[in-house]
Amino acid sequence: MPETQLNLFSSSALTPERRRQGVVDAPAIVPAELDDDTLLAAILQAGLTDILAVIAEVERRGLAAAIPVLERLCLRFTGFGADQPIPEQIAALGALAAIGGRDAAATVTRLMVKAVVQGPTLNVAVNVAARLGCHLPGAMVHRLLAHDAPEVRANACRCARPAPGTIALLIGLLDDLNGEVNAAAACALGRMGRREALPMLSRMLRGAPSVEIIEAISRVADEDCIILLGRILQTDPGFSDAARDALEAASHPRAARILAVRWPEARP
Repeated sequence: MPETQLNLFSSSALTPERRRQGVVDAPAIVPAELDDDTLLAAILQAGLTDILAVIAEVERRGLAAAIPVLERLCLRFTGFGADQPIPEQIAALGALAAIGGRDAAATVTRLMVKAVVQGPTLNVAVNVAARLGCHLPGAMVHRLLAHDAPEVRANACRCARPAPGTIALLIGLLDDLNGEVNAAAACALGRMGRREALPMLSRMLRGAPSVEIIEAISRVADEDCIILLGRILQTDPGFSDAARDALEAASHPRAARILAVRWPEARP
């Protein structure tokens, strides 16, 4: 990178101490005008005024080469954020989610295992982990399922994988006092084919259907649910694709009949 470009950035890298002290550098760069290499360098060199815009531009471009640099940025804030969100980590996690892929998933997993993200930022990390399909250690998922914050418990349900201990915790969360946690636990159990989730999934399908609920119910649907999915298929354009996929995935014999009668051009 040409030496003159280095002068575009703050002379000292953003550190947790500088951010906590309220140090604000004068705006120095326009991220959209930088080439990829200079933009990547800016992730670790930009000051407080510029860093979020730099990460947003990385996210917009979907730069896979930024993954290790975003990890290094997050590592700078290890030990911070127990009581307040860390904007730089939140932005980096959002960029990792947008970039996607195995490397991004592995990075988010490492950041969580090493407890680099904590406090309010942890929920963002768990949400991103669920979106990326991260394979979090079972013990970590169990801790997250018992977290004090309901939003963390709900997102942890989306990270859960079938294992006896995990299934038992999810069944317990069907009685959680938070409705979002109930729904997430039911969807997780439904995806695992656990019929304990059927009563709650059926109620949600009737009262407030969503793509997540429709996808989750396909493996445990009884005849009443299949009929409901058929009605959604015919009457709700917003969910018709999800309902069609759910009917095609369901093993119930009535699902195929509904597809054949109500949607003659259904996929084979």
